[in-house]
Amino acid sequence: MNVVVGVTGSIAAFKAAEIVSRLKDQKYNVYPLLTDAGSAFIGQLTFDALTQKKIQQPIAHVDLATQADVILIAPATANTIGKIANGLADNLLTETVMAAACPIIIAPAMNTGMWENPIVQENIKKLEKLGYHVVDAEEGALACGLVGQGRLAKVDRILEKVEEVLK
Repeated sequence: MNVVVGVTGSIAAFKAAEIVSRLKDQKYNVYPLLTDAGSAFIGQLTFDALTQKKIQQPIAHVDLATQADVILIAPATANTIGKIANGLADNLLTETVMAAACPIIIAPAMNTGMWENPIVQENIKKLEKLGYHVVDAEEGALACGLVGQGRLAKVDRILEKVEEVLK
């Protein structure tokens, strides 16, 4: 089974390394896709080492979109959620999502104010109506120093959703 893991620009991006590692331990073929903002938080080299794969081909989005059994975006920022909800494809990750026919799982991570923003909530609802799977953000301490909802879901919850969607 092929799992594409999209990593966007959030402080929670470091958790994507654990997600990728655990998916590999479960014998999935894992293909990490970092946005430019995601790579500002965690380097591509980390994922290359974990997966022994490099995604740098000009048409990688088409190949990955047709080969993927599921796409997981964790963490998913408000920006990326908004792009996908509105059909925008301006990076390798969003291009892959737009070309994909497989199930897509979104695990949001953001500041509480962003999470509670009606536009973000509407975008999430829109994606759910379109058949996307969402692992809701959790409440807890956030990198910005606040406590509230917006924290990336626990890795176990995200992995459970991947298993559920693939069954």
